[in-house]
Amino acid sequence: MFTRILIANRGEIACRIIDTARKLGVATVAVYSDADATARHVAMADEAIHIGGPAPKDSYLRGDAIIAAARAAGAEAIHPGYGFLSENPDFVEAVERAGLVFIGPSARAIRAMGLKDAAKALMEEAGVPVVPGYHGQNQDPERLAGAADAIGYPVLIKAVAGGGGKGMRLVERPGEFSEKLESAQSEARTAFGNPAVLIEKFVEKPRHIEVQVFGDGTRAVHLYERDCSLQRRHQKVIEEAPAPGMTPEMRAAMGQAAVRAAEAIGYRGAGTVEFIVDASDGLRPDRFWFMEMNTRLQVEHPVTEAVTGIDLVEWQLRVASGEPLTSRQEDLRLDGHAFEARLYAEDVPAGFLPATGTLSHLRFPDGARADTGVRPGDTISPWYDPMIAKIIVHGPTRAIALSKLRAALKDTEVAGSVTNLSFLGALARHPGFSAGVVDTGLIARDLDALTAAAAPDLAVRALAALGAGGLAGGGAALSGFSIWAPLKRTVTLEGVDAVIEMHGPGNVRVAVGEEIADCVLRGDMWWVNGRPSGARIVRTPGRVSIFGPGAHHFDLIDPLARESAAAGGGLTLSPMPGLVKAVFVAAGQAVKAGDRLAVLEAMKMEHTLTAARDGTVAEVLVAPGAQVEAGAALVRLDEKEEETS
Repeated sequence: MFTRILIANRGEIACRIIDTARKLGVATVAVYSDADATARHVAMADEAIHIGGPAPKDSYLRGDAIIAAARAAGAEAIHPGYGFLSENPDFVEAVERAGLVFIGPSARAIRAMGLKDAAKALMEEAGVPVVPGYHGQNQDPERLAGAADAIGYPVLIKAVAGGGGKGMRLVERPGEFSEKLESAQSEARTAFGNPAVLIEKFVEKPRHIEVQVFGDGTRAVHLYERDCSLQRRHQKVIEEAPAPGMTPEMRAAMGQAAVRAAEAIGYRGAGTVEFIVDASDGLRPDRFWFMEMNTRLQVEHPVTEAVTGIDLVEWQLRVASGEPLTSRQEDLRLDGHAFEARLYAEDVPAGFLPATGTLSHLRFPDGARADTGVRPGDTISPWYDPMIAKIIVHGPTRAIALSKLRAALKDTEVAGSVTNLSFLGALARHPGFSAGVVDTGLIARDLDALTAAAAPDLAVRALAALGAGGLAGGGAALSGFSIWAPLKRTVTLEGVDAVIEMHGPGNVRVAVGEEIADCVLRGDMWWVNGRPSGARIVRTPGRVSIFGPGAHHFDLIDPLARESAAAGGGLTLSPMPGLVKAVFVAAGQAVKAGDRLAVLEAMKMEHTLTAARDGTVAEVLVAPGAQVEAGAALVRLDEKEEETS
């Protein structure tokens, strides 16, 4: 076993690797960028080395700096985690030339699976079924459009070097093909440095089921499947293992196909073979096709660990250090059911835009595993993926595990950034998902219901007023001497004007408009109008948060402060810090609501900004290549002329 390894990554996966290394007595070296100088993974590691600026190209993608750091620290091996350099064969070869061990597959195996078109050809040779499509080298737009016509719409455009939904576009009609091809190629060029794409038939009722494999370079085993069908824009949201409705015949067929795929390339380490499944007639052994192989540890690997009892990172370290794979297929067993939900800093009502912010309050539930790279007080950086944590639960049955997931999400508390927590809770309660009837289109079909924000009821608004008045714990913020009448105070929050009236310690009447809430503190819980609220009040700078069934956040308002003028409806503002990739309009140009104005690249994804209304462009305030901050004005439309009678 190694004595010291360097982790060429950041965030929750770096922390996850450190946990297992520490369990095995292996010392760890972290690397960090300017933006991560005080990050959790830096604090956890035995040693930390600075490698560059905040942009990934200046730090976590600098293979030479990472290898130099490993040699300077006396590390014997480098664990890449996932993302960044984890599937870069040139980096693997550079690591090995430096006399270090790469904790992962060989460069040859990564190259074999790194380009989707070549991987599909290889899988066909190995007897693994593949999706009908065009995987050729000719990237002429007319050739690609002709291939799409021949395959039949709808089709998927996919970056050959892609992953994580980047460089992928669904095209439902021929008239959309040209624009979506250009968009996919642009995003692929940015994310992977390779704009090449392939075209595949889009399966109408698809499920995304993947098989975890592990090899030692000579032989491989599979550790059963994960269902990753709950996706938004081809990005996974909630994963589970095993797959609902899986039959023994289907599991055996998929497992054998995945092992054939791994052994065909002499695979070493942890990898995932991803399949698309046509679930229109249940799960059948003749209705699954190879999509791609991820030659690394997956984000969702904890659900496999939960149902098999195997620490996949420990297996990675053991095999990379020279130990053979000792487990045989017949030694592996499934135990119960597990879910993983990805908690992100993102603005769901604004279309799931990535968000930033300082985590003024962060609390994970007891009884669930929370893999995270952040702590209270940490900042979600615009430079990296905005994941806050992965919430993982396990139970003896799917129903029990799902109940534990709902409870864990309800008890997770985040303040300081907008998150997708309420969305995850709604998804966990979705009737179709609860019944195990899932496919990759479920979220898109029911998006309005899943993202509908519940209006705060009287109890929530009253508790928010208590928090604003300093009475979250039933203290005596209003105590003092008063004759004839209880002490009163007016508090103002966003959407709430209230008068709180103290009747004694832990006994407060709150008037919210015309409504009255009598609040009594019993133990550590507030009761409102005779009913337990089941909620916690958290006061952070400038905000009060109510956590219970759902989460509600209220900004504190200084009644003496002037209201700042809001941007007019004619301004298009940047929703986040990012790079302006393209501008599609010019001054004097007429636009209609929904027309593309610009493309912003942020947090490894491209976001199209559109006109909010019909109008004429008065001014373009940015140029392609500009780096802008959140709230920066990008395009201004002429003021709307008032209608005359």
